[in-house]
Amino acid sequence: MVEREGSDLSLGAQAELLSLSRSSLYYKPIPPTAEEIAVKHRIDEIYTDCPFYGSRKITELLRREGVLINRKAVQHHMREMGIAGITPGPNLSRRAQGHRVFPYLLRNLVIERPNQVWGIDITYIRILGGWLYLVAIIDWFSRYAVAWELDETLEMPFVVECVERALGTATPEIWNSDQGSHFTSPLYTERLQQVGVEISMDGKGRALDNILTERLWRTLKYEEVYLHDYGNPKEARRGIGGYFDFYNHRRLHQSLDYRTPAEVYFQTAAARQKQTAVIESTIAAKGKEATLNGALFLS
Repeated sequence: MVEREGSDLSLGAQAELLSLSRSSLYYKPIPPTAEEIAVKHRIDEIYTDCPFYGSRKITELLRREGVLINRKAVQHHMREMGIAGITPGPNLSRRAQGHRVFPYLLRNLVIERPNQVWGIDITYIRILGGWLYLVAIIDWFSRYAVAWELDETLEMPFVVECVERALGTATPEIWNSDQGSHFTSPLYTERLQQVGVEISMDGKGRALDNILTERLWRTLKYEEVYLHDYGNPKEARRGIGGYFDFYNHRRLHQSLDYRTPAEVYFQTAAARQKQTAVIESTIAAKGKEATLNGALFLS
């Protein structure tokens, strides 16, 4: 909004009108050093391989590899990357003070249909000369990646955009996340409540609450990200987009009886819609008693 040339107002006057510090007009962001990028990329590799490692073990492993770094620096990098060891202990994915935390709803829950439970999470994606952040939403029953988005910062808008894209596909019964500030933000929680979604949040220090999404990150990085040195965000978006298409529609999953996530997600959903249609037609034709018998037969 600042006109540096051709304006009747001086830069100082424009800064005052915009409630800006004049010194900020001359600030040029300092890019990360090559050393910082290399350390963060290595932390990402270690964490992907051993997500139970906290800052202490990662620091010691880096030192063994000849990296001169202290634990405080490793903690700072992990905080910026949005990661923390999944063993019990300090939670680096902190919620904002005053934001509501919702209970964990998946304990002892049998997940038996698409759109019953979705999970959302954010991970670090390395590129040459920097990094990006990836948010993705996965259907827990089918492993289908419903939506994803990349951004260069951890600001809230890219999470909201991903949520909106996912809701354009379907509305789940339960939506699970960690207790990070993105997922305790009213922008996120109120949007889900508007469409009648039950919100579930992982307990602190619980290693298995979001295990399916953690497995997706591991698969994505070993099968795509680590095999390609993305030169810029455009290449990363193209590569990750191509991989998610492969993952959803062509990659066979042993846990799904060697079917693809898309086959399980869409075919199962279609079958349930057909079953519902049969039950509804039975209600119209023969009444509630016949409907109950029909429902028991179909189940």
